[in-house]
Amino acid sequence: MDIAEIVTMLVIGAVAGWLAGMVMKGGGFGLIGNIILGIVGSVVGTFIGGIISGVATLPFSGLLGTLIWAVIGAIVVLVIVGFIKKLLS
Repeated sequence: MDIAEIVTMLVIGAVAGWLAGMVMKGGGFGLIGNIILGIVGSVVGTFIGGIISGVATLPFSGLLGTLIWAVIGAIVVLVIVGFIKKLLS
């Protein structure tokens, strides 16, 4: 993995975190928190997408597919972190 791929992954993760924060109205952690969780979520989403794509053919791929899976992963991470936050408070 070269530097361009790492930067692309970080940018996609940041956008995914922002979009997930928009979807999860009231469940976010602020702009910076959502971006950080989006970067983590992009890894989770890529993992989920890899598992599902091994079972079924997906209708999207490339940069758009990566962004979609990153948003899905970021939403999953936001839901899990939000649930843990509610349990601890």
